Amino acid sequence: MTGAGQLLTDPALRRALIAGTAIAVACGLASFFVVLRAQVFAGDALSHVAFTGSAAALALGIDARIGLFAGCVAVGLGMATLDRSGQPDDVVVGTVFAWVLGLGSFFLTIYTTARSTGNGAVSANVLFGSVLGIGAQQATVAVAIGLGTSAVLLAVARPLLFASLDPAVARARGIPVRALGLLFLALVGVTAGEARQAVGALLVLGLLAAPAGVAMRLTRRPWAGLAASVGTAVLSVWLGLAIATGFPRVPASFAIMAVAAGGYLLAGLGSVVTGRGLISARRQSAHVPTISKT
Repeated sequence: MTGAGQLLTDPALRRALIAGTAIAVACGLASFFVVLRAQVFAGDALSHVAFTGSAAALALGIDARIGLFAGCVAVGLGMATLDRSGQPDDVVVGTVFAWVLGLGSFFLTIYTTARSTGNGAVSANVLFGSVLGIGAQQATVAVAIGLGTSAVLLAVARPLLFASLDPAVARARGIPVRALGLLFLALVGVTAGEARQAVGALLVLGLLAAPAGVAMRLTRRPWAGLAASVGTAVLSVWLGLAIATGFPRVPASFAIMAVAAGGYLLAGLGSVVTGRGLISARRQSAHVPTISKT
């Protein structure tokens, strides 16, 4: 049995499906706000922090996941702290990005020359993901982190939406805009770190951008967009895993991102034809009144 049927019968593939779904839900929720807050570049930087943190932990001889999550959360909080609004601009992100990549190269050199004993499999898994080879313990951790991150994002979704759309008014009404910015980038860091298992550090940005890109081309309503973003991320993981299972030579990470990118292309063509979606609305006006009233 191959393809989708094998995903439901093979224990290892079921673990990949369950863990991948939890990761996708967190990515879909984070993706909506990453795009809405114009923090895609920050998400890209944090996806590379996942690689640097893992490389640092491996170079020090400790569990790669410790360095991965510690690095992502620390850098996310650091970038937010460097800006008074808690929403770092491109200069801050770009500087941190370059520094993080330099550190990643440094730690990878130490690891490959002193500790890897000629085995590059761990480095490859960090860069490109290994969701089909995830173990039972890793799957449990992935589900716990994915659901926990999703729960926190949903709990702060309403004030975060307000702070994202009109921070000045939100601040005047007593919403802790800067604190929300700090919390959000920390959550994006956790999400990027966990998504590394599914698609690898080099492709995490895709799951932090494409789902919201699809959603915002389909609807102007924020809560419908949030649901569409989650649905797109989950569907991308499910179809990607089915493709990778049916065609073993196709890497799961590539298949997942190919589905996500294909969905974005189709949604973009659809929004051009129909003129619908949040992105279309933004092109017609400097603000989005339909969101602030919904």
